[in-house]
Amino acid sequence: MRAVPFSPSAKSRLTRHDLGRFPGDTLFHRLARAVCEAEVLPRKELYEAWEVARRTRRLCRGGRVVDVAGGHGLLAYVMLVLDDTSREAHVVDPSSPLSAQALRTALTRVWPRLAGRVHVQAEPLAAFTLAPDDLVVSSHACGALTDRVLAAAMAARARVAVLPCCHDADTCDAGTLTGWVDVPLAIDLRRAGRLELGGYRVWTQTIPAAITPKNRLLIGVPGGANSPAPSASSRAE
Repeated sequence: MRAVPFSPSAKSRLTRHDLGRFPGDTLFHRLARAVCEAEVLPRKELYEAWEVARRTRRLCRGGRVVDVAGGHGLLAYVMLVLDDTSREAHVVDPSSPLSAQALRTALTRVWPRLAGRVHVQAEPLAAFTLAPDDLVVSSHACGALTDRVLAAAMAARARVAVLPCCHDADTCDAGTLTGWVDVPLAIDLRRAGRLELGGYRVWTQTIPAAITPKNRLLIGVPGGANSPAPSASSRAE
């Protein structure tokens, strides 16, 4: 019988039955095994969080991590695993699932230093106060929520990294670019432009399309300044 490919874009939940797929001693495999032990996350979310976090950490170190619409909070945890100079992270999500505790338990078993450093704020972004030292991240904040994340980060002069999805021409700004490019790309180009006009240095990157077709990663740092280069201990593997 022909083996079924192990797709990183699958929405099926990772369980202990998948542990054998991650036998290595790399940081990613250790993370993946912890996620399998928790048995609460889809495979796609593991790969998205890893790819977003490691690209963001190459450019932005330190600061309080604020994971908007973070759900179980995996992205927040990975950001701390990759850079221990961030003292804490907050998962800002009014719909934070009860099963997030299972992920917390699994991850802190592998990395005890994470205990007590990731805080769940079951509230909308508008109720959370951002600070200039924050690093605001959001993976697949739907539609106009991505724009609200960018606006809030810019208002606080905080660093920001978003992986947009659910581009909606009715609620998102596509400008006058749709005669040349499709609506989702037009919306993301406008977002990058707003960051630049707001005095941010901008990086436009992608994560592998095999994980998600909504794979454009937008990173901004205020003031046009470079972030410190990652140390050897915090580089993504």
